Amino acid sequence: MVIVAAPTEDAMKTPMLALAVALVCGCSHQKPKTTTPTTEAEPPEEKNVQKPAPPVVADQKVSNNLALSGDLLAMCGIKATPSAANPKFDYDKDELTSDDRNVLDQLATCMTTGALKGKPVALIGRADPRGTTEYNLGLGSRRAGTVSSYLEHLGVVQTQLAVTTRGSLDATGTDDATWAADRRVDVQLKQD
Repeated sequence: MVIVAAPTEDAMKTPMLALAVALVCGCSHQKPKTTTPTTEAEPPEEKNVQKPAPPVVADQKVSNNLALSGDLLAMCGIKATPSAANPKFDYDKDELTSDDRNVLDQLATCMTTGALKGKPVALIGRADPRGTTEYNLGLGSRRAGTVSSYLEHLGVVQTQLAVTTRGSLDATGTDDATWAADRRVDVQLKQD
């Protein structure tokens, strides 16, 4: 018969201590989760936030031969000339008047150093309904081209100028007095 002696108290402490250490220290490979105090983040500073352009209400006659959209007038602070009450190119002509050049000088400054710097505009040439459709489209194109050339001469980059024509497609005049209003160039902020 084999008599097994009961283990001593010291002999029991060592394995129990080893078991406790193993449980506490290393049975898990997961690292304890750490929490960092949360602070409300401040919103990032808004730099160079561009305000949307004012809506285009309608083109306004600003000189004998030019009408600018409401958003351009607001952005550039362009004032109509006194002769704008009767805007017109002469019949079958595409030359600018001194009032036209005055308005275009203001527009060029706005497009080169002001609120419109780098922004494109559309130059839309128009004609009265007399003549063929093809002729009037060509005349509207020449009128818009005259405005474009003048603005380029003042330092506006050609890529900012979109020259188009509507000819007499939108003409509303019915006699000499009302046909004069159809002969113009509309300048509008180009929407991409």
